Amino acid sequence: MPLTILLPLVIFGIAGIAVLLHLLGLSRTAGFETEASARIAWLREFPDDVPRRITLCRNNSAALIELADGEGVVWAMGADTTARHLSGAQIDRTDTGVRITMPDYAAPRIHLTLADDEVPRWLNQTEFCK
Repeated sequence: MPLTILLPLVIFGIAGIAVLLHLLGLSRTAGFETEASARIAWLREFPDDVPRRITLCRNNSAALIELADGEGVVWAMGADTTARHLSGAQIDRTDTGVRITMPDYAAPRIHLTLADDEVPRWLNQTEFCK
C-alpha cells in the first residue's frame, strides 16, 4: 500500500478512536464520590492495610488515609487511581494545594489541588510533617 494512503488511514484511525473514546465517556478522570470509593481504591493497592479514617478533598480527586501505623494518600491519575504510604514523605504547601515529596522513584512528587481551607487540615492530620 502506498504511503500516501497508509499515512492518512493511520492518522484518521487514531484520531477517530480518540474521539470515540471521549464521546463514550471513557476519557473521564477518576475521582472519589464517597469515602467508600476511596477505601476501595486504597484496598486495591494495599489489601492488608485497612483504613481507620478517610479524609476526601473537596474536588474528589484525592483522599488522605489514616492507617494503624501511619498515613497514606490515594489520588486520581487519569482514568485510574493510585495509592502510596506516606512514610518518609515531606509535605509542602503550594499556591494550589500541597506537594508531597516521597522517597519513591515511581511517584517522587505528588501535586494535589486543594482548597485554601483544606490545606491546614491535611497538614495537621499527617504525622510525617509534624
